[in-house]
Amino acid sequence: MNKFFVLRKYSILMMVLIAFSLESCGLLGIGGAAGDGGELIGVAGREGWVMTQPYQMVPIPAGTFHMGQADEDPAASQINFNKQVTIGQFYMDDTEITNNEYRQFINHLFEDSISVLGEETIMTEYYPDTTSWVKDFAHHLGDPLQDYYYWHPGYDQYPVVGVDWVAAKYFSKWRTRYWNDFRISVGEVPMPAFRLPTEAEWEYAARGGRDMAKYPWGNPYIRNAKGCMLANFKPGRGNFYDDGFAYTAPVAAYFPNDYGLYDMAGNVSEWCEDAFNPASVPVVWDLNPTYYDDNEVRKVVRGGSWKDVAFYLETGTRTYEFRDSTRAYIGFRNVMMHLGRSSGAEF
Repeated sequence: MNKFFVLRKYSILMMVLIAFSLESCGLLGIGGAAGDGGELIGVAGREGWVMTQPYQMVPIPAGTFHMGQADEDPAASQINFNKQVTIGQFYMDDTEITNNEYRQFINHLFEDSISVLGEETIMTEYYPDTTSWVKDFAHHLGDPLQDYYYWHPGYDQYPVVGVDWVAAKYFSKWRTRYWNDFRISVGEVPMPAFRLPTEAEWEYAARGGRDMAKYPWGNPYIRNAKGCMLANFKPGRGNFYDDGFAYTAPVAAYFPNDYGLYDMAGNVSEWCEDAFNPASVPVVWDLNPTYYDDNEVRKVVRGGSWKDVAFYLETGTRTYEFRDSTRAYIGFRNVMMHLGRSSGAEF
C-alpha cells in the first residue's frame, strides 16, 4: 500500500469523524427543520429596517469634492493642498450644539452621578468651563459672560462653549445611548452612533455641494448684495459688532448653506474627530479619510469663530487646539453615518 493511498484513506476518515462530531453536537442541522425547505433564505425576523433621520439633523448626500485650499494661503502653511476625496452619505446637526441641549446632557450626568456615586461625588469634568470667558482674553471684562452665558435662559439657544474635545466625544456617546435606550424600550432597532465629524466630512458638508467654494455660501465675499454680513466673525481690525453680535450669535441667525447647515463659518469653531498633522493630507486615503493618532494631543478645529478674522471662516482653512483645552470660541456638532439607502431617505 503506497503512502498516497494511506494519506487519502486517513483524510476521508477524519472528514467523516468531524462531520459525525458536528452532527452529534447539532452544528450541521437538518435541512428544512426551520421551515425553510432546506434553502438559504437568511434569518427570519430581521426585515423592516428604515433609516430614521434624527431630530434636527439634515441628510448630507454622498459625493466627491476637492478638499483643501479654495483661495490663497497667506500664512504659507502649505498644510492643505487640494486632494480629490469621496465622502459617504451621513446626517449632520443643522446647528452647533446649544447651551440648552448640552444642559440636558449635564442634568442626566448629574442625576446618574448621584444615583451611582452619591451626593458627595459629582462628575464635573464634562461641565462647560465658564471661566474660559475670563481666561482666554487678557484685560477683558469677561465676568458677566462667565456668570450668565451658560446658566441664563437668555443664552439657551446660543452655541455651548468651554467644552473640550474629550467632553464633546463623551457627549456623543451619551447621546447615542440615550436615544438607543429609548428605541430598544419600544422594540425598535438601535441606530448608528452619534460622533464628531471627521475633518473631511466637516469640510464637505461646509461647502454645501459647491466644489472649491471659498465660503459655505459660495462666493468670495463676506457681505451679501445689501451689505449685510453673512456670518458672525471679526470684520476689519476689530469691528466685532458689524455683523450684529459682539460675541456669539444664537444658532441659525444667518442663512444656511445649500445642505441646510447653519453657522458652518463663524459663530464658534468646531471640534472634529481627527488628530492634527500638518502633513496628513497626502497620507490619508481618498475615500472617507480621517487621521487617527492617539498620541497626538492636537485635534482639528474648523470653521472659525466670532473672534476670528475672515481667513479662518474659509472652508479650506485648517487649524487645531489641544484636546483638553476649553475655549470661549470652540463648540461642536454631531454627525451620524447613514446605513444603506432606505426608500424614505432624501438622497
